[in-house]
Amino acid sequence: MRTSAFVYPWDVNGDPEAPARIAALGVGQVTLAAAYHSTRALTPRHPRHRVVTAEHAAVLYPVAEGRWAGRSPRPYPAGDWAPGDAYGEAATALAEAGLEVHSWVVLAHNSRLGAEHPHTSVVNAYGDRYPWAPCIAQPATRAYLTDLAVEAAVRPGARGTELESLGWYGLAHLHAHDKTGGVGLGDAGQYLMSLCFCPDCRAGYGGQGLDADELAAAVREALEPVWRGAPSDGGWAGVEKLLGEPKATATRAWRDGTARGLQEQVVAAVRAAAPGGFQVLLHADPVSYHCGANAGVDPAHILSVADGVVVPCTGGAGLLTPFAERGREGAVLAANFTIVSCMGGSPGTLAADARRARDLGAGELRLYHAGLASDGDLAVAAEALRAL
Repeated sequence: MRTSAFVYPWDVNGDPEAPARIAALGVGQVTLAAAYHSTRALTPRHPRHRVVTAEHAAVLYPVAEGRWAGRSPRPYPAGDWAPGDAYGEAATALAEAGLEVHSWVVLAHNSRLGAEHPHTSVVNAYGDRYPWAPCIAQPATRAYLTDLAVEAAVRPGARGTELESLGWYGLAHLHAHDKTGGVGLGDAGQYLMSLCFCPDCRAGYGGQGLDADELAAAVREALEPVWRGAPSDGGWAGVEKLLGEPKATATRAWRDGTARGLQEQVVAAVRAAAPGGFQVLLHADPVSYHCGANAGVDPAHILSVADGVVVPCTGGAGLLTPFAERGREGAVLAANFTIVSCMGGSPGTLAADARRARDLGAGELRLYHAGLASDGDLAVAAEALRAL
């Protein structure tokens, strides 16, 4: 199975042994971060550092001033964690080691954007803003995300791209020192707490026949038993039970249509800017109302738009099935497995997990993450790839 390993530029730059070490895993491709959110990452083998702190979401190459001059919002350049053309430097070294380089682009996940431009953020039914979650219904934000995707995806030498967070982001964030797990919200509660009530979304609900003030009040009322500890039913049936079927259906119609339109717009723009044969994949979840890095999508729709999807499979590959059953022939289905044991991965079962994913329709693998994994985890993953 064709396999790609995720890599940050700081895993490679300054470490002359990194490209050959990654190639020795048995992968033919790397998915190299070009635009990324804030993070704190270990670099277990780097000769000059052990921890890299990316203080805010940034592009990891020089911002094209001609594209962004006078515009707001616009991308933020990286600081000393990825100076200059960090992406380009790493991409060149990896290509020289015989690896095909694809860009990795994080889009609607940017805490600095929300902090400096609060009006861009998702606003919940209580009026709380989520600064990490740009509202994808806002025209200026959609234009920003589209141009960011084009610039960050189509880097010199890149043969394709993987677009992360190309959809709604909501309450769940994996934020530093996150303290939001005290109440079990379940799928239904997460959905209600992720509904946006910014002016554009309020107008969107109006287009679905809903009064935004009444909807916000209904969301707050529906969540009251959950805050008191009542169990929240899972799945879409739980949303309908809490909010009522007509309101639930109308909110989903607005959000699904908004996400689909943005995904079509971004993929078309990337393709228009890319050379022939450039591959465009989305990190995706087959449940369209889900939020997060793996954007909720309709499988049949997204596989008619993009060349394929990267699907989270750590802990089980079942999310592949809707894509395999509803997708078009020839679409790329890549199963994404965490190979870092201390981050919940299971490199020891990678061979068996990959075979199961192949049985469910996957034709490619993604390994998360070649820079974060220990030497032991990398050795076990390499052995699994040889067995495949």
